Amino acid sequence: MEADYEPLRSLIRDIADYPTPGVTFRDITPLLGDATAFAASVHGLVGEFSGIEVDRVVGVESRGFIFGAAVAVAMNASFVPVRKAGKLPWAVVREEYELEYGTDKLEIHRDAIHPGERILVIDDVLATGGTAAATAVLVETLGGEIAGLGFLLELDDLGGRAKLGDRTVRSLLHYG
Repeated sequence: MEADYEPLRSLIRDIADYPTPGVTFRDITPLLGDATAFAASVHGLVGEFSGIEVDRVVGVESRGFIFGAAVAVAMNASFVPVRKAGKLPWAVVREEYELEYGTDKLEIHRDAIHPGERILVIDDVLATGGTAAATAVLVETLGGEIAGLGFLLELDDLGGRAKLGDRTVRSLLHYG
């Protein structure tokens, strides 16, 4: 279905050598600034999971909040933020994960997800898969079932999808 979303690609700006030399950053702010394109991306993510029961949508800090909250509203589901360590004000579950250059930690409130709930994880980019895999572990630690993981774009060359196992993964756009 990627061809359906090709018009969105023109609103994703490539920034060479950011944040480090040799890296091309995919800047989604032009897409967010275009109401029609932003709506199309949200409807696209919702459409990729139509027919799948979802109780809650988890959005990953920070751009995942933007898409995740909008998807949650469209799916009549509640929204749960997953944040970097130290940002949530109450009792949390924490998961440490590997980055290309070290480790990081994500947290979720202990009462954010209940056993048996079906959870859709939404983020803007699937790159190396560390953040998405850690988020899935947090959800499953709390007893949630991953209904799927959805992304605006996927950087295929980084192989992040492989870290997500046999979970359902959908990305609107792919970059080689």
